[in-house]
Amino acid sequence: MITSEIRPLALETGWAALLSQPEPVLALAPMQDVTDLPFWRLIREYGGADVYFTEYFRVTSESRLSKTILSSITGNPTGRPVVAQMIGNDIPALVRTARELQEFPIVAIDLNLGCPAPVVYRKCAGGGLLRDLERTNRILGALRDAIPGRFTVKTRLGFDDVETLDELLPIVAKHAIDLLTIHGRTVKQMYRGGVRYDLIGEAVRALDCPVLANGNVASADGAADVLRSTGARGLMIGRGVVRNPWLFEQIRQKLRGEQVVLPTGRQVLAFIHALYEAVCDPEIVENQQVQKMKKYANFLGAGIDATGTFLHDIRRANGRGEFFAICSRALDHEDAMPLVPFAVDPATA
Repeated sequence: MITSEIRPLALETGWAALLSQPEPVLALAPMQDVTDLPFWRLIREYGGADVYFTEYFRVTSESRLSKTILSSITGNPTGRPVVAQMIGNDIPALVRTARELQEFPIVAIDLNLGCPAPVVYRKCAGGGLLRDLERTNRILGALRDAIPGRFTVKTRLGFDDVETLDELLPIVAKHAIDLLTIHGRTVKQMYRGGVRYDLIGEAVRALDCPVLANGNVASADGAADVLRSTGARGLMIGRGVVRNPWLFEQIRQKLRGEQVVLPTGRQVLAFIHALYEAVCDPEIVENQQVQKMKKYANFLGAGIDATGTFLHDIRRANGRGEFFAICSRALDHEDAMPLVPFAVDPATA
């Protein structure tokens, strides 16, 4: 924990440095139980993000700050700024949690308005709040009053129609949000269907605050196209970076006009080994470790094998030896790998 005397300077310096860079801001998206502290520690070795968003702190009337998620802030190994994300709809609890989070070394607090998981939106949290913009308005107002530092929001276009965005943007502007991240799909789309980058571009033009574009950024070429078409201040990427940990650096290479370097199959295999060592707790049984790796493999597999054989076999693997034997069969080669999802993404089908 940092003292109240140095916190404002640290926060303002970190935020100013982040947004004063001429290059687009590249943010690692918050993915629950995926982009955790061990993943942060590993991903920095592949180029890393400019800013990291924590997994969301679940906020209820009885909630307390998750020690596991809090460790990403207190033990931040990246050397880069951290934004703490909250999810919930209880205004007093959100205000309380925001005040508690301000005692830690973060550059901003983010409210999740976009989580598409039914277990979340059915409770009128995350993307569910897009069905109740009056409630959302009250929440944003209360949090803006409670957060003297930077307050940001991550949202989708709407719950089941994109017209909601037209109603949401004036609310965001009214409460002087410091940054808005927009995933260019509705909540009901989840991760299926096309991303409306054109609507993200309209939001960029309508708002005074910076906007990050989010959704289906899977390659350096795609990232450059999204930045050009939307005019966004930067990109937030989640699934694409889990699939391809070199992606942030590849985007930087593309934007600098350099050749984009693709990993070989053996380099991808080495990453999977490093991922296993990074995220799997040696204190838990091997089968549970392998089950955790299958979660990451759901994203990886979409860029490894167009036939779906890799994921089919991985999902049936028993034990570490079998898991890595399957990985070796697919990746023990020196061919360059774009790691871009094939036409049908098995991770989200």
